Amino acid sequence: MYNVLILCTGNSCRSILAEALLNAKAAGRLTAYSAGSHPTGTVNPNALATLARNGLTTSGFLSQSWDDFSDKAIDWVITVCDNAAGETCPVFLNDSVKAHWGLPDPAKVTGTETVITEAFQATYDALAERVDMLLALPFETYSREDLVEQLNQIGTQAELKGCVIV
Repeated sequence: MYNVLILCTGNSCRSILAEALLNAKAAGRLTAYSAGSHPTGTVNPNALATLARNGLTTSGFLSQSWDDFSDKAIDWVITVCDNAAGETCPVFLNDSVKAHWGLPDPAKVTGTETVITEAFQATYDALAERVDMLLALPFETYSREDLVEQLNQIGTQAELKGCVIV
């Protein structure tokens, strides 16, 4: 079983959604955690509402620092926002496989409740598709280089559909 750390700057939306999706779908192949370089300290209520709407648990999620994982063996690090992709990971993550699945931040969307809900759902749907692509891979058989290539390739697929987030 692999330990996967999903990173985003604030650890309140995208990384929470990805953590929930991976843990719900991984069937014992992976254990996902999420953290941020500058966590907000709270999980965005719209992220939790999106999880609930899609039948996933909404309990146990925290907006926490990547420093909280300094004593945990992390096999893979996947960044899900552009800010986290450009940051230098802490030294304790240097040996981890790293990939980027960047998506725009749905928390920055303004407008009606419907518009905001659609932005969070589009983000969830794109992450769900990426998680499904990951879990369809025989990643246990991949070399480190092949794994990095495949994970990063997944990050270029499953774009947001039906929603523009600026």
